[in-house]
Amino acid sequence: MTLAPTVPAPARPIIEARTVSRGFVLAGILLVALNLRAAITGLGALLPEVTNGLHLSGTVAGLITTLPALSFAAFGAFTPHLTRRFSSTQILLGSMVVLAIGQGARVVTDSSLVFLISTALAMSGIAVANVLLPALVREHFPHRAGLVTGIYTMTLIAGSAAAAAASVPIAHALGSWRAGLGVWALLAAVAALPWIGRALPGTRQRKSDLRVGRTRLGWGMALYFGAQSLSGYATMGWLAQIFRDASFSPANAGLLLAGVTTFGLPIALLMPTLAGRRKDLRPLVLGLSTAMILAYLGLAFSPHTGALLWVALLGIGQGAFPLALAMIGMRARTRDGIVALSAFAQSTGYVIAALGPLVVGMLHDLTGAWQIPIGFLVAAAIVQVFAGLAVARPRFVEDGVSG
Repeated sequence: MTLAPTVPAPARPIIEARTVSRGFVLAGILLVALNLRAAITGLGALLPEVTNGLHLSGTVAGLITTLPALSFAAFGAFTPHLTRRFSSTQILLGSMVVLAIGQGARVVTDSSLVFLISTALAMSGIAVANVLLPALVREHFPHRAGLVTGIYTMTLIAGSAAAAAASVPIAHALGSWRAGLGVWALLAAVAALPWIGRALPGTRQRKSDLRVGRTRLGWGMALYFGAQSLSGYATMGWLAQIFRDASFSPANAGLLLAGVTTFGLPIALLMPTLAGRRKDLRPLVLGLSTAMILAYLGLAFSPHTGALLWVALLGIGQGAFPLALAMIGMRARTRDGIVALSAFAQSTGYVIAALGPLVVGMLHDLTGAWQIPIGFLVAAAIVQVFAGLAVARPRFVEDGVSG
């Protein structure tokens, strides 16, 4: 009797299962990205209504506008400690649950203190997700990290724009600012769903003690992230007013501000992919920073005549944000290294970023014009150049820690 040879089972079902699994992870990442700025821009759009509804003082209203950056700095630094006890998916699930609870709590209170606390709670969820996503992308898409980073950055920007545009109409349609803010809590709850099944098996991570703050690479990344975030926050906070003072109508000034996001979307998609294909990132750093500096000089001396050109250059310059996210993933060998570098760069960077709108506003109040405040932004962009050049060469944060 002849035995039939044993034929190995085809590998295709395994490949298909991995593809489906990665598809769920990608969908989860994009849903998280949709939430990373919606809670902020939605509140910004409805801030006058919230201020009137809760009878907030000018000081409290001002604190609300700086709370995101401060929360990102404080809570982002705590993320590496979480990774020592929980898996990435567990942490991401928790961050979306916390975000949903925080957003829900702030729309059912009449207390300004509870509103502040619940907003800070929501921001803590965003802060943790901010830090964790670069490591999660590298972990699940090691050969497509640039593309996936570009896609989720573009999704983040789209979510930010959607919340800014839709919050006021939703509030008017449903008769309350609470509805205009509360709807984004539902989006956060939806973003938690893809992670529930993946987060059930608990895995404790090995302890890591990477002291990124003792490395030149860590500080270079922090300064680069901080300088580009400072420019971004200041641009979003003051650009519309600059155009209004240049004789544009409020509606047209708002459209020009939206144009920065429009021009920035394709850059956000392409920049991480371009970065992943290059060993030396100095040309990208120089190109983006040059676009930003030219835009600021144009706004200072000819804001009306060349408005569309300055908006386009600002949109290109904002590509420094996805480039920074991509570099975080490229400048560490391990998951622990990425999380530690991401936490340090973002927590330190957002402290720097929080100064942007404040300093620009103070300089404008002191001078009554925009040339000096914009000069401050040019100086920040120059810092961005030198910091970016320092981290543009291929090296790894673990080498700096060990050496």
